[in-house]
Amino acid sequence: MKFKFEKLLIWQRAMNLGDEMDILSSKFPDKEKFNLSSQIRRASDSIALNISEGSIIQSPAEFRKFLGYAIRSLAEVVTCIHKAKRRNYISDTDFDKYYEECFNLMNMIIGFRNKIK
Repeated sequence: MKFKFEKLLIWQRAMNLGDEMDILSSKFPDKEKFNLSSQIRRASDSIALNISEGSIIQSPAEFRKFLGYAIRSLAEVVTCIHKAKRRNYISDTDFDKYYEECFNLMNMIIGFRNKIK
């Protein structure tokens, strides 16, 4: 690994979440292709993108700002899985799994951000 963000567990977990949301959203109805499916993919991908972008040649304050963007994107993902559950696109079991994953990742990002001075 040549980029420092590749070593970050938060980036690795965000990459995994993006992949999982891509698979999950591919099962949504066709009518959601340009709406909820697209939104959950973009929001989940944005988490890792903001972590990596903020880590490259940025001041600690700038990195913290980008981690804040990652947290906001994570909140979008949570809202999207709520929408998917309410529309019966995902099971309660899948919802609980992804909700827990998002909650844990959010806490990891916040903890990491709080250590950056």
